[in-house]
Amino acid sequence: MASDALLEEFEVLESIYPTELSKLSERDIEIEVEPEEIEEGADKLLLKLTVHYPEEYPDVLPDLSLEPAEGDLEEQDIETLLNDLRTVGEENVGMAMTFTLVSHLRERLAAIVRENAERKKQKEMEEERRVLEEEEARTRGTPVTLESFLAWKKKFDQELASRKAKEEEEKLKAMTPKEREEYKKAQTRPSGRQLFERDKTLAATDESLVEEGTVSVDFSQYERRKAQEEEEEEEHVEFSDSD
Repeated sequence: MASDALLEEFEVLESIYPTELSKLSERDIEIEVEPEEIEEGADKLLLKLTVHYPEEYPDVLPDLSLEPAEGDLEEQDIETLLNDLRTVGEENVGMAMTFTLVSHLRERLAAIVRENAERKKQKEMEEERRVLEEEEARTRGTPVTLESFLAWKKKFDQELASRKAKEEEEKLKAMTPKEREEYKKAQTRPSGRQLFERDKTLAATDESLVEEGTVSVDFSQYERRKAQEEEEEEEHVEFSDSD
């Protein structure tokens, strides 16, 4: 049977925690404990504190256990909280201590919620920083080295050749057999540039052809012709006067 001191403590606790407290037996109670003064939007956290009062209570510590009811809490955190409660209980041996234990637990839960919120915020900031760095690296591009350029050039040339071959194939498919034959012949003829690169003496040959086709003008013949015409004109004038 519970002592008068314990019954009196139960009455006080039931008035303070009318909805949170459940009496399991004459010496056992369960209280739902939430953090105090948590920020709006913080993660929900709710624990069930079970207290068993030995006959020697309050001269000895009550048996305590914690069970998560809502929210995430590691087993290690549960054990740390129980050790904190036992330390507080030892400081209050000889007195009714349940209210003090619950108040301390609420403070510790509030601290845990704040720590969790801070870790969550730091994690989000790290993720944002990582995404930003990846975006900056993507837009900035990779530094080009000779090796990376040659590798890119080889891949680019292969893709270009493949695309041209595919286009060539599509073009040939659209032609008649005769057109294909003529087209292939035209492709095998060397271009002017190929001829030039094959025999660079062609340029010199062209220059010699230009020189061979040049017409030289003999200005002395022009002068003699002009003098002859003037002489004939003078003779014609003298004949006219004799008439």
